[in-house]
Amino acid sequence: MGKKKNPRRVAENEARAVNRLIRVSPIKLNDVAAMIRGKPVDKALADLTFSRKRIAREVKKTLESAIANAENNHELDIDNLIVAEAHVGKSMVMKRWRPRARGRVGRIQKPFSRLTIVVREVVEEAN
Repeated sequence: MGKKKNPRRVAENEARAVNRLIRVSPIKLNDVAAMIRGKPVDKALADLTFSRKRIAREVKKTLESAIANAENNHELDIDNLIVAEAHVGKSMVMKRWRPRARGRVGRIQKPFSRLTIVVREVVEEAN
């Protein structure tokens, strides 16, 4: 007996990694994710390494995790991988308050984001 195996959420030639609760707004994170969409993984890693954005470090760790998942869990060739998807979602928002004049309050929102990266193995056809 036991639990049934979960079905795969991605295709046979894909692997993914999810990073939850990244402390940055989804808009800022989407700028960095757009920078790597559709690129080969070695080019995407180089772009993230030399990016001046603070959050590029977190995106790079997530991409490296997706590459490791592809290599170790799904036996994909890492030389033929591209970043098929890199999408950003909204996660929780911490609400904080700051006192303002005349007994009022100023609301401060500290957003969190979620990043999902899917890498796909592309087969090069010989012509």
